[in-house]
Amino acid sequence: MTTKAPQSEMELLRLTTAGSVDDGKSTLIGRLLYDSKQTFEDQMAAIERSSRERGEDFVNLALLTDGLRAEREQGITIDVAYRYFATPRRKFILADTPGHVQYTRNMVTGASTADVALLLVDARHGILEQTRRHAFLSSLLGIGCFVLCVNKMDLVDFQQTTFEAIRSEFAEFAELLGDRDVRSVPISALHGDNVVDASARMPWYAGPPLLEILETVQLSTDRNLADVRFPVQYVIRPLRDGFQDYRGYAGSVAAGVLHPGDEVTVLPSGLRSRIAAIETPDGSLAAAYPPMAVTLRLDDDLDVSRGSMICGGETPPIAARSLEATVCWMSETASLQPTQRIGIKHTTRTTRAIVEDIAFTLDVNTLAQDQVANALTLNDIGGVRLRTLEPLFVDPYERNRTTGSFILIDEATSNTLGAGMVVSAHA
Repeated sequence: MTTKAPQSEMELLRLTTAGSVDDGKSTLIGRLLYDSKQTFEDQMAAIERSSRERGEDFVNLALLTDGLRAEREQGITIDVAYRYFATPRRKFILADTPGHVQYTRNMVTGASTADVALLLVDARHGILEQTRRHAFLSSLLGIGCFVLCVNKMDLVDFQQTTFEAIRSEFAEFAELLGDRDVRSVPISALHGDNVVDASARMPWYAGPPLLEILETVQLSTDRNLADVRFPVQYVIRPLRDGFQDYRGYAGSVAAGVLHPGDEVTVLPSGLRSRIAAIETPDGSLAAAYPPMAVTLRLDDDLDVSRGSMICGGETPPIAARSLEATVCWMSETASLQPTQRIGIKHTTRTTRAIVEDIAFTLDVNTLAQDQVANALTLNDIGGVRLRTLEPLFVDPYERNRTTGSFILIDEATSNTLGAGMVVSAHA
Protein backbone atom coordinates (compact mmCIF):
# COMPACT_ATOMS: atom_id res chain seq x y z
CA MET A 1 0.00 0.00 0.00
CA THR A 2 1.37 3.41 -1.04
CA THR A 3 1.61 5.97 1.76
CA LYS A 4 0.98 9.52 0.67
CA ALA A 5 3.84 11.86 1.55
CA PRO A 6 3.10 15.14 3.32
CA GLN A 7 2.27 17.91 0.82
CA SER A 8 5.26 19.97 1.95
CA GLU A 9 7.66 17.13 1.13
CA MET A 10 6.23 16.18 -2.26
CA GLU A 11 8.13 17.06 -5.42
CA LEU A 12 6.54 19.75 -7.59
CA LEU A 13 6.27 19.32 -11.36
CA ARG A 14 5.31 22.28 -13.55
CA LEU A 15 3.57 21.35 -16.80
CA THR A 16 2.48 23.26 -19.87
CA THR A 17 0.25 22.11 -22.70
CA ALA A 18 1.01 22.95 -26.30
CA GLY A 19 -0.33 22.07 -29.71
CA SER A 20 -2.56 23.29 -32.49
CA VAL A 21 -6.17 24.46 -32.25
CA ASP A 22 -8.70 21.77 -31.29
CA ASP A 23 -6.11 19.11 -30.55
CA GLY A 24 -7.88 18.55 -27.22
CA LYS A 25 -5.62 20.20 -24.66
CA SER A 26 -8.42 21.41 -22.39
CA THR A 27 -10.24 18.08 -22.66
CA LEU A 28 -7.06 16.24 -21.69
CA ILE A 29 -6.57 18.42 -18.62
CA GLY A 30 -10.20 17.96 -17.65
CA ARG A 31 -9.80 14.20 -18.01
CA LEU A 32 -6.64 14.24 -15.89
CA LEU A 33 -8.43 16.17 -13.15
CA TYR A 34 -11.59 14.07 -13.29
CA ASP A 35 -10.05 10.60 -13.47
CA SER A 36 -7.51 11.41 -10.75
CA LYS A 37 -10.36 12.53 -8.45
CA GLN A 38 -9.34 16.20 -8.43
CA THR A 39 -12.79 17.70 -9.10
CA PHE A 40 -15.62 18.64 -6.72
CA GLU A 41 -19.23 17.53 -7.05
CA ASP A 42 -20.49 21.09 -7.57
CA GLN A 43 -17.90 21.62 -10.31
CA MET A 44 -19.06 18.52 -12.16
CA ALA A 45 -22.69 19.48 -11.73
CA ALA A 46 -21.98 22.87 -13.31
CA ILE A 47 -20.03 21.25 -16.17
CA GLU A 48 -22.84 18.77 -16.83
CA ARG A 49 -25.37 21.61 -16.90
CA SER A 50 -23.21 23.68 -19.27
CA SER A 51 -22.74 20.68 -21.55
CA ARG A 52 -26.51 20.16 -21.80
CA GLU A 53 -27.06 23.86 -22.53
CA ARG A 54 -24.56 23.58 -25.39
CA GLY A 55 -26.51 20.66 -26.83
CA GLU A 56 -23.74 18.12 -26.18
CA ASP A 57 -24.65 14.54 -25.33
CA PHE A 58 -21.51 14.03 -23.24
CA VAL A 59 -19.87 15.77 -20.29
CA ASN A 60 -17.47 18.28 -21.84
CA LEU A 61 -14.48 18.11 -19.50
CA ALA A 62 -12.76 20.93 -21.41
CA LEU A 63 -15.07 23.32 -19.57
CA LEU A 64 -13.11 22.62 -16.38
CA THR A 65 -10.25 24.71 -17.77
CA ASP A 66 -11.86 26.99 -20.39
CA GLY A 67 -12.83 29.56 -17.80
CA LEU A 68 -13.33 32.63 -19.96
CA ARG A 69 -16.83 33.17 -21.36
CA ALA A 70 -15.31 33.87 -24.79
CA GLU A 71 -13.50 30.53 -24.64
CA ARG A 72 -16.67 28.64 -23.77
CA GLU A 73 -18.58 30.33 -26.60
CA GLN A 74 -15.87 29.77 -29.21
CA GLY A 75 -14.66 26.40 -27.98
CA ILE A 76 -11.03 27.51 -27.96
CA THR A 77 -8.55 28.45 -25.25
CA ILE A 78 -7.48 32.11 -25.27
CA ASP A 79 -5.94 32.84 -21.89
CA VAL A 80 -3.51 30.74 -19.83
CA ALA A 81 -5.48 28.70 -17.28
CA TYR A 82 -3.53 27.30 -14.33
CA ARG A 83 -4.66 24.20 -12.48
CA TYR A 84 -3.20 22.70 -9.32
CA PHE A 85 -3.55 19.04 -8.39
CA ALA A 86 -1.69 16.29 -6.57
CA THR A 87 -1.38 12.52 -6.52
CA PRO A 88 0.22 10.37 -3.83
CA ARG A 89 3.52 10.68 -5.70
CA ARG A 90 3.80 14.29 -6.83
CA LYS A 91 2.28 17.80 -6.89
CA PHE A 92 1.50 19.49 -10.21
CA ILE A 93 0.97 22.99 -11.54
CA LEU A 94 -0.46 22.75 -15.04
CA ALA A 95 -0.77 25.63 -17.52
CA ASP A 96 -3.38 25.18 -20.23
CA THR A 97 -2.12 27.45 -23.02
CA PRO A 98 -3.73 28.54 -26.31
CA GLY A 99 -3.22 26.63 -29.54
CA HIS A 100 -4.15 29.37 -32.00
CA VAL A 101 -1.16 31.08 -33.65
CA GLN A 102 -2.66 34.46 -32.67
CA TYR A 103 -2.08 33.61 -29.00
CA THR A 104 1.44 32.19 -29.25
CA ARG A 105 2.57 34.86 -26.80
CA ASN A 106 0.24 33.37 -24.16
CA MET A 107 1.83 29.99 -24.75
CA VAL A 108 5.27 31.52 -24.10
CA THR A 109 3.98 32.85 -20.77
CA GLY A 110 2.73 29.46 -19.65
CA ALA A 111 5.86 27.61 -20.78
CA SER A 112 8.39 30.02 -19.28
CA THR A 113 8.51 28.22 -15.91
CA ALA A 114 7.59 24.69 -17.00
CA ASP A 115 9.61 21.50 -16.48
CA VAL A 116 7.63 19.34 -18.93
CA ALA A 117 5.72 20.19 -22.12
CA LEU A 118 2.68 18.13 -23.09
CA LEU A 119 2.57 18.38 -26.89
CA LEU A 120 -0.83 17.33 -28.21
CA VAL A 121 -1.40 16.13 -31.75
CA ASP A 122 -4.69 15.19 -33.38
CA ALA A 123 -4.17 11.65 -34.69
CA ARG A 124 -6.17 12.52 -37.83
CA HIS A 125 -3.96 15.46 -38.79
CA GLY A 126 -0.50 14.57 -37.50
CA ILE A 127 2.30 17.08 -36.89
CA LEU A 128 1.30 20.62 -37.93
CA GLU A 129 3.24 23.88 -38.15
CA GLN A 130 1.87 25.03 -34.80
CA THR A 131 3.05 21.77 -33.21
CA ARG A 132 6.57 22.49 -34.45
CA ARG A 133 6.32 26.13 -33.35
CA HIS A 134 5.30 25.18 -29.82
CA ALA A 135 7.96 22.46 -29.59
CA PHE A 136 10.62 24.90 -30.74
CA LEU A 137 9.45 27.60 -28.32
CA SER A 138 9.44 25.04 -25.50
CA SER A 139 13.03 24.10 -26.31
CA LEU A 140 14.03 27.78 -26.48
CA LEU A 141 12.51 28.29 -23.05
CA GLY A 142 14.66 25.52 -21.61
CA ILE A 143 12.09 22.73 -21.21
CA GLY A 144 14.03 19.48 -21.24
CA CYS A 145 11.21 16.91 -21.38
CA PHE A 146 8.51 16.58 -24.05
CA VAL A 147 5.56 14.20 -23.79
CA LEU A 148 3.96 13.75 -27.22
CA CYS A 149 0.28 12.93 -26.68
CA VAL A 150 -1.26 11.57 -29.87
CA ASN A 151 -4.89 12.35 -29.08
CA LYS A 152 -8.23 11.30 -30.61
CA MET A 153 -7.03 7.77 -31.29
CA ASP A 154 -10.70 6.72 -31.12
CA LEU A 155 -11.27 8.62 -34.38
CA VAL A 156 -8.63 6.54 -36.22
CA ASP A 157 -9.82 3.18 -34.84
CA PHE A 158 -6.88 3.04 -32.39
CA GLN A 159 -4.50 2.14 -35.24
CA GLN A 160 -0.92 1.47 -34.19
CA THR A 161 0.43 2.47 -37.62
CA THR A 162 -1.05 5.96 -37.28
CA PHE A 163 0.55 6.45 -33.87
CA GLU A 164 3.95 5.12 -34.97
CA ALA A 165 4.04 7.38 -38.04
CA ILE A 166 3.34 10.49 -35.94
CA ARG A 167 5.81 9.42 -33.27
CA SER A 168 8.57 8.91 -35.85
CA GLU A 169 7.90 12.24 -37.57
CA PHE A 170 8.09 14.15 -34.30
CA ALA A 171 11.22 12.27 -33.17
CA GLU A 172 12.94 13.38 -36.39
CA PHE A 173 12.02 17.02 -35.74
CA ALA A 174 12.97 16.80 -32.05
CA GLU A 175 16.53 15.84 -33.03
CA LEU A 176 16.93 19.40 -34.35
CA LEU A 177 16.08 20.79 -30.90
CA GLY A 178 19.08 19.29 -29.11
CA ASP A 179 19.20 16.83 -26.25
CA ARG A 180 15.58 16.35 -25.15
CA ASP A 181 13.82 13.60 -23.23
CA VAL A 182 10.93 12.72 -25.57
CA ARG A 183 8.11 10.35 -24.53
CA SER A 184 5.15 9.38 -26.73
CA VAL A 185 1.75 8.03 -25.67
CA PRO A 186 -1.43 7.31 -27.69
CA ILE A 187 -4.53 8.63 -25.93
CA SER A 188 -8.19 9.48 -26.23
CA ALA A 189 -8.79 12.36 -23.85
CA LEU A 190 -12.54 12.26 -24.49
CA HIS A 191 -12.87 8.64 -23.37
CA GLY A 192 -9.90 8.46 -20.97
CA ASP A 193 -7.79 5.89 -22.85
CA ASN A 194 -4.18 5.90 -21.55
CA VAL A 195 -4.70 9.15 -19.62
CA VAL A 196 -4.90 7.92 -16.03
CA ASP A 197 -5.58 4.24 -16.68
CA ALA A 198 -4.17 1.94 -19.35
CA SER A 199 -6.43 1.37 -22.34
CA ALA A 200 -7.74 -2.08 -23.22
CA ARG A 201 -8.45 -0.78 -26.72
CA MET A 202 -4.75 -0.29 -27.51
CA PRO A 203 -3.09 -3.52 -26.31
CA TRP A 204 -0.22 -2.93 -28.73
CA TYR A 205 0.97 0.03 -26.56
CA ALA A 206 3.24 -1.37 -23.87
CA GLY A 207 4.17 1.91 -22.20
CA PRO A 208 2.64 3.57 -19.12
CA PRO A 209 -0.40 5.89 -19.26
CA LEU A 210 0.15 9.62 -19.23
CA LEU A 211 -0.30 10.22 -15.51
CA GLU A 212 2.25 7.55 -14.63
CA ILE A 213 4.74 9.20 -16.98
CA LEU A 214 4.20 12.53 -15.25
CA GLU A 215 4.52 10.96 -11.81
CA THR A 216 7.80 9.21 -12.60
CA VAL A 217 9.61 11.40 -15.14
CA GLN A 218 13.03 12.41 -13.84
CA LEU A 219 13.32 16.16 -13.43
CA SER A 220 16.56 17.73 -14.58
CA THR A 221 16.39 20.86 -12.46
CA ASP A 222 17.44 24.10 -14.10
CA ARG A 223 18.04 25.80 -10.77
CA ASN A 224 21.56 27.13 -10.69
CA LEU A 225 22.74 26.62 -7.10
CA ALA A 226 26.32 27.71 -7.74
CA ASP A 227 26.02 31.40 -8.75
CA VAL A 228 24.38 33.58 -6.10
CA ARG A 229 21.85 35.95 -7.69
CA PHE A 230 19.40 38.06 -5.67
CA PRO A 231 17.67 40.89 -7.60
CA VAL A 232 16.44 43.48 -5.10
CA GLN A 233 12.75 44.20 -5.53
CA TYR A 234 12.05 46.45 -2.58
CA VAL A 235 13.99 48.18 0.21
CA ILE A 236 12.25 47.85 3.59
CA ARG A 237 12.79 50.87 5.87
CA PRO A 238 10.10 50.96 8.62
CA LEU A 239 9.71 54.45 10.07
CA ARG A 240 8.51 53.34 13.49
CA ASP A 241 9.97 53.40 16.98
CA GLY A 242 12.40 50.58 17.42
CA PHE A 243 12.95 50.14 13.65
CA GLN A 244 14.91 53.29 12.75
CA ASP A 245 18.07 51.27 12.10
CA TYR A 246 16.31 48.45 10.19
CA ARG A 247 17.19 48.12 6.50
CA GLY A 248 16.13 44.99 4.63
CA TYR A 249 16.24 44.05 0.96
CA ALA A 250 13.27 42.03 -0.28
CA GLY A 251 13.22 39.85 -3.36
CA SER A 252 13.29 36.30 -4.70
CA VAL A 253 16.43 34.20 -4.92
CA ALA A 254 17.22 33.72 -8.61
CA ALA A 255 20.21 31.41 -8.17
CA GLY A 256 22.61 30.05 -5.60
CA VAL A 257 22.26 29.28 -1.91
CA LEU A 258 22.54 32.11 0.63
CA HIS A 259 23.57 31.76 4.28
CA PRO A 260 24.05 34.30 7.07
CA GLY A 261 27.73 35.22 7.12
CA ASP A 262 28.26 34.76 3.35
CA GLU A 263 30.27 37.47 1.63
CA VAL A 264 28.34 39.13 -1.20
CA THR A 265 28.83 41.88 -3.77
CA VAL A 266 26.22 44.54 -4.53
CA LEU A 267 25.89 45.67 -8.14
CA PRO A 268 26.15 48.21 -9.69
CA SER A 269 28.32 49.74 -6.92
CA GLY A 270 30.61 46.70 -6.63
CA LEU A 271 30.82 47.15 -2.85
CA ARG A 272 31.09 44.09 -0.63
CA SER A 273 29.41 43.10 2.60
CA ARG A 274 28.19 40.01 4.45
CA ILE A 275 24.69 38.68 4.97
CA ALA A 276 23.65 39.50 8.53
CA ALA A 277 20.30 37.69 8.43
CA ILE A 278 17.80 36.03 6.09
CA GLU A 279 14.26 36.82 7.18
CA THR A 280 10.71 35.80 6.31
CA PRO A 281 7.33 36.58 7.93
CA ASP A 282 7.72 33.26 9.80
CA GLY A 283 11.16 34.07 11.20
CA SER A 284 14.84 33.86 10.31
CA LEU A 285 16.32 31.19 8.03
CA ALA A 286 19.65 29.38 8.01
CA ALA A 287 19.64 29.24 4.21
CA ALA A 288 17.70 30.49 1.17
CA TYR A 289 17.60 29.07 -2.35
CA PRO A 290 15.56 29.49 -5.56
CA PRO A 291 12.75 30.48 -5.83
CA MET A 292 12.28 31.53 -2.19
CA ALA A 293 11.06 35.06 -1.45
CA VAL A 294 13.04 36.48 1.48
CA THR A 295 14.42 39.65 2.99
CA LEU A 296 18.19 40.02 3.33
CA ARG A 297 19.93 42.19 5.87
CA LEU A 298 23.57 43.13 5.35
CA ASP A 299 26.32 43.93 7.87
CA ASP A 300 27.04 47.28 6.18
CA ASP A 301 24.80 50.20 5.25
CA LEU A 302 25.36 50.26 1.49
CA ASP A 303 23.64 52.05 -1.37
CA VAL A 304 21.14 49.36 -2.39
CA SER A 305 17.87 50.07 -4.20
CA ARG A 306 15.29 48.37 -6.40
CA GLY A 307 17.14 47.01 -9.45
CA SER A 308 20.36 46.32 -7.56
CA MET A 309 21.74 42.79 -7.69
CA ILE A 310 23.22 41.04 -4.65
CA CYS A 311 25.51 38.30 -5.93
CA GLY A 312 28.38 36.02 -5.03
CA GLY A 313 31.73 37.73 -5.22
CA GLU A 314 33.58 34.97 -7.08
CA THR A 315 31.06 34.37 -9.88
CA PRO A 316 29.36 37.71 -10.62
CA PRO A 317 26.95 38.16 -13.54
CA ILE A 318 27.99 40.13 -16.62
CA ALA A 319 27.33 43.84 -16.19
CA ALA A 320 26.29 44.20 -19.81
CA ARG A 321 25.17 47.01 -22.06
CA SER A 322 25.41 44.93 -25.24
CA LEU A 323 23.17 41.87 -25.55
CA GLU A 324 22.79 39.25 -28.24
CA ALA A 325 19.47 37.51 -27.70
CA THR A 326 16.75 35.37 -29.19
CA VAL A 327 13.54 37.41 -29.18
CA CYS A 328 9.94 36.20 -29.54
CA TRP A 329 7.89 39.13 -30.81
CA MET A 330 4.37 39.35 -29.36
CA SER A 331 2.88 42.65 -30.49
CA GLU A 332 -0.07 42.67 -32.89
CA THR A 333 0.26 46.37 -33.70
CA ALA A 334 4.00 47.12 -33.74
CA SER A 335 7.10 45.53 -35.24
CA LEU A 336 10.71 45.45 -34.05
CA GLN A 337 13.14 47.20 -36.37
CA PRO A 338 16.81 48.29 -36.35
CA THR A 339 17.53 51.67 -34.68
CA GLN A 340 14.25 51.40 -32.76
CA ARG A 341 14.23 52.60 -29.15
CA ILE A 342 12.38 50.44 -26.68
CA GLY A 343 12.04 49.74 -22.95
CA ILE A 344 13.65 46.63 -21.50
CA LYS A 345 12.86 44.98 -18.17
CA HIS A 346 15.30 42.47 -16.71
CA THR A 347 14.57 40.95 -13.28
CA THR A 348 13.74 44.06 -11.20
CA ARG A 349 15.70 46.52 -13.34
CA THR A 350 14.15 48.61 -16.13
CA THR A 351 15.99 50.79 -18.62
CA ARG A 352 15.97 51.84 -22.27
CA ALA A 353 17.56 50.05 -25.19
CA ILE A 354 18.20 50.57 -28.88
CA VAL A 355 17.95 47.80 -31.47
CA GLU A 356 21.35 47.69 -33.14
CA ASP A 357 20.65 44.80 -35.49
CA ILE A 358 18.20 42.05 -36.36
CA ALA A 359 20.56 39.29 -37.45
CA PHE A 360 17.98 36.73 -38.62
CA THR A 361 14.51 35.30 -38.26
CA LEU A 362 13.82 31.60 -37.81
CA ASP A 363 11.64 29.26 -39.86
CA VAL A 364 9.95 27.14 -37.19
CA ASN A 365 9.44 24.24 -39.60
CA THR A 366 13.07 23.81 -40.68
CA LEU A 367 14.83 26.00 -38.04
CA ALA A 368 16.63 27.66 -40.95
CA GLN A 369 17.77 31.27 -40.48
CA ASP A 370 16.60 34.02 -42.81
CA GLN A 371 19.48 36.48 -42.60
CA VAL A 372 17.99 39.11 -44.89
CA ALA A 373 15.07 39.87 -42.57
CA ASN A 374 14.99 43.43 -41.26
CA ALA A 375 12.07 43.33 -38.82
CA LEU A 376 10.20 41.09 -36.39
CA THR A 377 6.39 40.99 -36.56
CA LEU A 378 3.77 39.10 -34.53
CA ASN A 379 5.00 35.62 -33.48
CA ASP A 380 8.34 36.01 -35.28
CA ILE A 381 11.41 34.57 -33.56
CA GLY A 382 14.78 36.06 -34.37
CA GLY A 383 18.29 36.95 -33.31
CA VAL A 384 18.56 40.54 -32.07
CA ARG A 385 21.44 42.69 -30.84
CA LEU A 386 20.53 45.35 -28.27
CA ARG A 387 22.46 48.14 -26.56
CA THR A 388 21.09 49.37 -23.23
CA LEU A 389 21.31 52.79 -21.66
CA GLU A 390 22.31 51.33 -18.29
CA PRO A 391 24.06 48.01 -17.56
CA LEU A 392 21.98 44.91 -16.86
CA PHE A 393 23.35 42.12 -14.68
CA VAL A 394 22.81 39.07 -16.84
CA ASP A 395 23.80 35.46 -17.38
CA PRO A 396 23.29 33.42 -20.55
CA TYR A 397 19.78 31.92 -20.56
CA GLU A 398 21.14 28.37 -20.73
CA ARG A 399 22.89 29.03 -17.40
CA ASN A 400 20.06 30.84 -15.60
CA ARG A 401 16.49 31.18 -16.87
CA THR A 402 15.77 34.12 -14.54
CA THR A 403 18.81 36.35 -15.08
CA GLY A 404 19.05 35.24 -18.71
CA SER A 405 15.59 36.46 -19.74
CA PHE A 406 13.97 39.85 -20.25
CA ILE A 407 10.91 41.47 -21.76
CA LEU A 408 10.71 44.38 -24.19
CA ILE A 409 8.06 46.94 -23.31
CA ASP A 410 6.32 49.95 -24.79
CA GLU A 411 7.58 52.89 -22.75
CA ALA A 412 4.35 54.82 -23.19
CA THR A 413 1.91 52.08 -22.15
CA SER A 414 4.16 49.53 -20.35
CA ASN A 415 2.62 46.83 -22.57
CA THR A 416 4.80 43.80 -23.21
CA LEU A 417 5.98 43.70 -26.83
CA GLY A 418 8.43 40.80 -26.82
CA ALA A 419 10.31 38.29 -24.70
CA GLY A 420 14.02 37.66 -24.99
CA MET A 421 16.60 35.07 -23.94
CA VAL A 422 20.23 36.13 -23.61
CA VAL A 423 22.63 34.21 -25.84
CA SER A 424 25.70 36.30 -25.01
CA ALA A 425 26.44 39.60 -23.30
CA HIS A 426 29.28 42.11 -23.27
CA ALA A 427 30.27 44.69 -20.68
